[in-house]
Parts: sequence; structure tokens; C-alpha cells
Amino acid sequence: MSDVVTPADAAHAVLAVAAGGPAIAVAAAVDPAGTVERIIVGADGIVRGRIRNASLHEAAVRRARQALASGDDPGVETIHVGDTAWLLYVESHHPPEQLIIVGAGHIAVPLAHLGVLLDFQVTVLDDREEFATADRFDAAVTVRRADFAADPFAGVEITDRSYIALVTRGHRWDFDCLRRLVSGGPASGADGSATGASGPASGGAQPRYIGMVGSRRRVRAAFHALLEAGVPRSVLAGIHAPIGVEIGAETPAEIAVSISAELVAVRRGRDSDSISVREQVLDRFLKEPT
Repeated sequence: MSDVVTPADAAHAVLAVAAGGPAIAVAAAVDPAGTVERIIVGADGIVRGRIRNASLHEAAVRRARQALASGDDPGVETIHVGDTAWLLYVESHHPPEQLIIVGAGHIAVPLAHLGVLLDFQVTVLDDREEFATADRFDAAVTVRRADFAADPFAGVEITDRSYIALVTRGHRWDFDCLRRLVSGGPASGADGSATGASGPASGGAQPRYIGMVGSRRRVRAAFHALLEAGVPRSVLAGIHAPIGVEIGAETPAEIAVSISAELVAVRRGRDSDSISVREQVLDRFLKEPT
């Protein structure tokens, strides 16, 4: 492989990330004469290209890996190598955040629209042919026909940049999807009976967000069944249920707004600023044994 990374090479690598590929960081070192040398560092740690000065190369790799880990905005700094001052520019690129909406009913339509506006890569899953149709959603939304009884997430890659909203038509499907997401094992109904599905939905990756629609009674029943199935309380405490920020929402559009507000709060690290309903459910109705 060539030690030279051209502008076209860097552009192709960035486009691959935008299409859903693994994260990368591009570091460009510029000498006083304006000569540019680049490297590309992948999320897997592999470095493509080389900067001729060894110490500058090591600094560029280090800064690129820091940018990948932190997700910081692009930055430039001056690095002195002997009597020469180099400019080092580093930018990281991550694949789009993914909003997976399970259930294509009345809430899903405005929620998918808002998800697109919020720059999510939106996928809608449903097992009903009349609901899982692309003409009900924005052109940017991917609509997939799923088999809720087997594996609703078949063919859908779930990563730590995935946000999942469970808004299906019934408690059974919400619970089955939730069980698959948090346990990584066979899905089962709320009565504990197996549905025949097996294997983790996400291949081991933990979604950034899981939210489930429903009343407190419905959430309490689901949480109780999951506790009985051995899911740790700490995992349940991370599930947003009932889904959405409490704004008194009633219509599908209003509920979609409340869910979208919660997605933004999680994205911006503000979700912990208030006491969540999910914690109230665990503390009030499902106390830990003493």
C-alpha cells in the first residue's frame, strides 16, 4: 500500500463513513511551504499513509486516535519539529446515528419525519404489509417488512450509535423486541413462553438508546417479566419507558415530538438532568429485595 494519501483517497474514505462504514480520522500535516502529507486512522487502529518525519507521524496518529475516541470538532495546532513549524489538522468522521422505529403505525410516521430532520438515518420496521410501505414515509426513510414473531431485527445492524424506539401495536411485540435487545437471548412473551427466536439482535453491541411506548402499568409488567428472566436492574434503568419527555402529549404528532426531544437529550448528554419515569417505576413498584 502506498504511503501517500491523496485528497481523493481522503474524500473516498469520508464518503464510505457517510454511507455507514466504520469511523475514521484524517490528519493532515502542512509544512511552511504548503506541502501537505496525510494519514487516515481507522476505528480498528489501522493507519493508512505515512508522514515522512517520524515524530510528526507519531503525533498525528496520536491526535487522530484521540479525535476518534472523543468525537471532538476538527482542530488545528502547531507542532515544532526542530526549527520547522508544522500545522496539524485533524478531523474525525463517524457513521450517521441510526433511528430504528419498530412499528409503522400512527406515531411512526411523524417520528420518522422528525428523525430525518434531526439527521438520523431512519429505518422503520413492521410486520404488516399495509403499514410497511415506503409511500407512507419520507423518501429518506428506509421501510422494511419484519417478522416480529421470529427476529424483528433480522438484517438490521445495531451499533452503539443506534437509537431504538419501540412503538408497535401491542404489548407482546414491544416486550419481545425489548427482551431481545437487553438480554441478547431468545425472545419470549410476557408470560415467559419462548417465541422461537434466538440469538442477539445486535451481535453484542449496545444501542445508545432504547425507548418503549406504554403506560406505567404496561412498563411495570414488562420490567417485572424481564427481572424474572434475569435481566439486571441496571440494564432496565437505562430503558426509556414510558418513552418520551413528559409534555402532556396526546396526538401522534405530539408524542413524536416528545420522543424526539428525548432523543436529542440523550444525544447531547442531558438525559441525566432530570429524574426519569423509568427510575420511578423501578423504585416504586419493583423494589430490590432487602
